[in-house]
Amino acid sequence: MSSSLVGKRIVVTRPADQAESFCAELEALGAEAIRLPVIRTECLNDPGLLDQALRTLNNYDWVVFTSVNGVRHALERLEGPFPETVKVAAIGPATEKALEDRGVRCAFVPEEYVAEHIASGLTAVRGAHILLLRAVTARKALGEQLRCRGAYVEEVPAYRTVAVRPSLNRLRAAVDAITFTSSSTAQEFHALVGTHTRHLDTAIIACIGPITASAARELGYTVDVVARPYTTGGLLRALEQYFATR
Repeated sequence: MSSSLVGKRIVVTRPADQAESFCAELEALGAEAIRLPVIRTECLNDPGLLDQALRTLNNYDWVVFTSVNGVRHALERLEGPFPETVKVAAIGPATEKALEDRGVRCAFVPEEYVAEHIASGLTAVRGAHILLLRAVTARKALGEQLRCRGAYVEEVPAYRTVAVRPSLNRLRAAVDAITFTSSSTAQEFHALVGTHTRHLDTAIIACIGPITASAARELGYTVDVVARPYTTGGLLRALEQYFATR
């Protein structure tokens, strides 16, 4: 049976170095993946604080990773093996796999892949010392919730997100869907496109999860699809289900 995505033009806004697998899956189902990366991740200008935290990992009870990017940028700077005595939490399966690929075992992954569920799911955090490795501009909710539960939390940036300004030539023809896989992709797409939306009026907005969807709505978008689970695989299935009913 053919996919409901056959012939659909779907904009993919995630960073180029992370988008190819998702684009390939879309194309395998007959869609045209329009690669329009609006952000990229970079190393910190001054990684001194990150390096200090990595040198003293044994001082922490938990280290929390909230993205694949955090894993990549932090562990590339880690000298020596990750200490086995330190427990590790990951926001979701992609982050867990990125850690496992580098020989780090996760002690906790929440059932809901949003930061707040890490805070509610970790046990015995009162008095625990927790290192939260995140983007420079990450949301503060996780750290705040862990502190409310009595943890000592150190939030250390592991990487930064910067805007990319790709050509809009491929948006001159109508598209069927625009996908956002983070709040940053929604915000930077909006900044890039501005009022040049003549061919985007009929496109649906599809988000990887509720946090991203909330950010898109704050920008004035009507969100038509929210993935569940909050992964690119979940987003692909949600798009298929949406177009199958139209």
